[in-house]
Amino acid sequence: MSQTLKRERIPELNIVRAVAIIGVLCVHSTSNATLEMRESGYYWLYNFINIFMKYGTPTFIFLSSFVLFYNYFNRPLDKKLVSNFYKKRFVYILLPYFLFSILYFVILHNMYYQGRPLNESISTFIEKLLTGKAYTHLYFVFINMQFYLIFPLVLWLMKKYPSVVKWSVPIGLLIQWAFILSNKYGFQVPNKGSWAFSYFSYFMLGVFMGVYFPKIKQWFIVSRVNATKGRVASWILLWLVWITAGLGHVYIYYLLRLKIATYNTLWYEFFWNVHTFACALVIIQIAYWLYHKGPALLAKPLSRLGALSFGVYLIHPLFLLIYREHPPQTGVSWLIHLWYAGGFVFALIASWIVVGLAARFLPYAWVIFGNLPKPKPRLVPQQNSGKVDVR
Repeated sequence: MSQTLKRERIPELNIVRAVAIIGVLCVHSTSNATLEMRESGYYWLYNFINIFMKYGTPTFIFLSSFVLFYNYFNRPLDKKLVSNFYKKRFVYILLPYFLFSILYFVILHNMYYQGRPLNESISTFIEKLLTGKAYTHLYFVFINMQFYLIFPLVLWLMKKYPSVVKWSVPIGLLIQWAFILSNKYGFQVPNKGSWAFSYFSYFMLGVFMGVYFPKIKQWFIVSRVNATKGRVASWILLWLVWITAGLGHVYIYYLLRLKIATYNTLWYEFFWNVHTFACALVIIQIAYWLYHKGPALLAKPLSRLGALSFGVYLIHPLFLLIYREHPPQTGVSWLIHLWYAGGFVFALIASWIVVGLAARFLPYAWVIFGNLPKPKPRLVPQQNSGKVDVR
């Protein structure tokens, strides 16, 4: 493959991944609190964190599509490309998914199903493995698998009809909402959120961004140099849509959870879609600012976290599970609030340390945690020589 086909790296995306994984951890670490703290005067805060931070999974799906089309769109679509694509998905995605599915299934079996017959356990595991249900968070990988299956076809269509790319976002929204409406009033599939059609607007947003990013990149860089009247107006509009839809999303769930009011399910879908769709774009703007203008003490750790985010995603529920086995034995409210906050901190730090150490010191760590950043070479002076050996 010629060098001219390669596009420049986008290191800012690691910060986007970091913000996304933080959102995922916020949602998962407050899930129990939204059920158990309804009598608390701070329930509004738990609900806010749990709903406003639901951008994590949609952002990861968007990023996955974005990176794929950014890297593959200008390459010749042939058997070698497709073969290498699926080989990498198997090694860096499916293999870790398989291993963590086994891990979580065994843990849950030992906790709740020790008396279950072996043949029933095996058939149950196979079913859960093939549907992304071995543990609550693995549905994300299952959704991505569905997108991987159609990726070569969508890539071929977009390359054959490049004028269609500009319509990819409306097409994605149309497909997603056609699925939502037909599911509500028609076939009503179980576990709707585990189907790729529920996230098709994010996938197609990634298509659009991946193909056109070199042309639209400057729009994401919020600075005086780029501040034309049109851009400033569009930036303000984007942030207003994000904040308004996000607060609306939070509010209708607050009313629902406290049994104050219930709305048509389409309203929950609408606020979630607008909120998280706008949020994905806002996070890219924030990432560009942090990477180039933000404090290094924040930008560098976030970049590192983003590089490890898939591994953190896979393992963090294990630490939450361990943490929740030791709830506070007290009625002191501030200690209970502190314990819930501690769940987020413990899951984040423990996951970050484990995956980071594995990336640095564990051979073949990619088998467990997927594609990891390579350790930085250390400079080791050679004996009896003034040269420096890079190992």
